[in-house]
Amino acid sequence: MKTPYRPHAPGHSLLVAAGFALTAWLAGPALAQTAPAAAPALATMTVELREVAQTYPAEAVVEAVKQATLAAQVTGRILEARVDAGDRVKAGEVLMRIDAREAAEGLAAARAQLGNAKANLERVKNLVAQKFVSQAALDKAEADYKTAAANAAQAGATSGHALIVAPFAGVVAQRLAEAGEMANPGRPLITLFEPGDMRVVASIPQYQLATVRQAQQGRIEFPGSGQWLEASRIEVLPTVDAGSHTARVRLYLAEGAAADGGIVPGLFARAHFVTGSARKLLVPAAAVVRRGELTALYVVTPQGQPRLRQVRLGEVQAGGDIEVLAGLSPGEKIALDPLKAGFQAARTQPR
Repeated sequence: MKTPYRPHAPGHSLLVAAGFALTAWLAGPALAQTAPAAAPALATMTVELREVAQTYPAEAVVEAVKQATLAAQVTGRILEARVDAGDRVKAGEVLMRIDAREAAEGLAAARAQLGNAKANLERVKNLVAQKFVSQAALDKAEADYKTAAANAAQAGATSGHALIVAPFAGVVAQRLAEAGEMANPGRPLITLFEPGDMRVVASIPQYQLATVRQAQQGRIEFPGSGQWLEASRIEVLPTVDAGSHTARVRLYLAEGAAADGGIVPGLFARAHFVTGSARKLLVPAAAVVRRGELTALYVVTPQGQPRLRQVRLGEVQAGGDIEVLAGLSPGEKIALDPLKAGFQAARTQPR
């Protein structure tokens, strides 16, 4: 059964409004006591000019100081591939095995010819002693023996190439052939590198070579991880490429630095050659606000309020700080946490 609709009495709305007003008057002191607390203090820093190294940057690529590409030296089918990319190997460890039965047959034939040449030499020596043959026959027998000995040694070395062994301890970078494939002399099979000793190689235009040669110090930046490392040695190669008119320059990392930082061959890097020093205005990279093409900082006013200000930035310096070219003056304060500064600025912005 539906309940019939009955309109409220004329004084009902007035009673409800009065009740709400009374409730608000009674709860007023309690609501005032639970007002939100003041915002926590904003972390800031005062920017000042700092003495920093002035550098010439160049793009570079990481490579291992000790690396090798192992190739086949005999013809045969690959019977076994014992390692794969990423495996660590010891010096002298067998990496691949090639079916070298053809080389083994050649070794057996060479040894048989060597035995025949040796026996013939002994016979000719006896005949010469008895004056039955001339000295020329002896000379020919000796030459035949030496030739057979050289052929046997060569066949022995060739048969030994059926095993591909590691020339030094390191890490397998690539395996370029699989079991069952044919190996031919000169075909690359495995690339290997030693992970503890790395360097970066940069191509420098010839008009900058004088500047780079005068650099006594080098720094290496890895943009992917934000890591900076000092170069232990700088080496300028003595030739210039005729096509690109650039020279290759090597910057060596300290021993063990590559393994600790996860640096591997082929990684992109940036070489910085220290050419002098300069005073620059630097800010932490974490304090920079990037919105599309806008780069800005939250500058804290003397009253302690953060205000967003557009700035023009320069290059990233060693350590990750960024140079400010325009929009900021020495002695001003900036907020180190842009997110918190943004919330605080929105609350205090006049409406």
